[in-house]
Amino acid sequence: MVPDLSPDLSGALGAALDDALDRVPAARLAPVVDRLIRDYRSGTVPTAPILRTDDDAAAYAAYRMPATHAAVVDVLERAAARVPEPVSLLDLGGGTGAAVWAAAQVWPSLARATVLEAAAPARALGRRLAGGAPSALLRGARWEAAVLGTAPALPEADLLTACYLLGELPVPVRDAVVDASARVARVVVLVEPGTPAGHARILDARARLLAAGLTVAAPCPHDGACPVTGDDWCHFAVRVGRSSRHRVLKAGSLGHEDEKFSYVVAVRDDDGSVGRAPGRVVRHPHTRKGLVTLRVCEADGTLRDTPVPRSRRELFRHARDTAWGDAWPPV
Repeated sequence: MVPDLSPDLSGALGAALDDALDRVPAARLAPVVDRLIRDYRSGTVPTAPILRTDDDAAAYAAYRMPATHAAVVDVLERAAARVPEPVSLLDLGGGTGAAVWAAAQVWPSLARATVLEAAAPARALGRRLAGGAPSALLRGARWEAAVLGTAPALPEADLLTACYLLGELPVPVRDAVVDASARVARVVVLVEPGTPAGHARILDARARLLAAGLTVAAPCPHDGACPVTGDDWCHFAVRVGRSSRHRVLKAGSLGHEDEKFSYVVAVRDDDGSVGRAPGRVVRHPHTRKGLVTLRVCEADGTLRDTPVPRSRRELFRHARDTAWGDAWPPV
């Protein structure tokens, strides 16, 4: 069971974004959004901060922050029942603060948060957005300049998050950051885009976290090799409502979009107290009359299509309510 969460902060985040961005004409931000999308999708590692100006930070927050926040909330909620409640948070490459907003929503236990971010405009906007938040953690968060290198000196924290960061780092820096994260935090949460490349980065980082002595708490129900192979890749999705500004900036007509992501949550489990799901649903359930079929990553490291017929009444009821990314079977 997931513990009680703090009040939903997505509405407060939306209000904070409106307050900060209403004074910036959408026509001025739209070409910046186009450039940022091209930069992030190029697959090349940037040699300088992508967010160089106030308009860059505003455009990034407008089109990316709600989706990042929703993805990280989904990840943290699925991990919350399986890891110790954190008191301190360290967010690497935190941008305008989406992960801190997500952690504040999921864990009322958090009392201290530090965001390390290289881009000064992102830090300034993130600090401003958090300044009026209905959360003492957000209002008191520290925003510090940091350029991550091959010998990162990171402060200790109960919970460390690095969300949509690894793909922006050269491989030697990426590996050093993952290794340092394993040394300084009890719980490490890494989130990347739900693409084959993003999944590959998560798999590489997962292997390094395991080699450092951590245990995978989510999404995998095991520490073995990933059974999702070939042209497939392990990823999940969350539906995100689009504001009118978001639709304008991305030239979209739908009132929502699906944010796809890959992730790993790893824990230093010295006393063996960390639990994990008995299995994980890794695709949308397939439902037809009288039968639900779930593709499940099992605790033994295998991938199975699990049919649940109507004749198994109680289990069938649970299967109908089960979503992509949920644990299976129900506990």
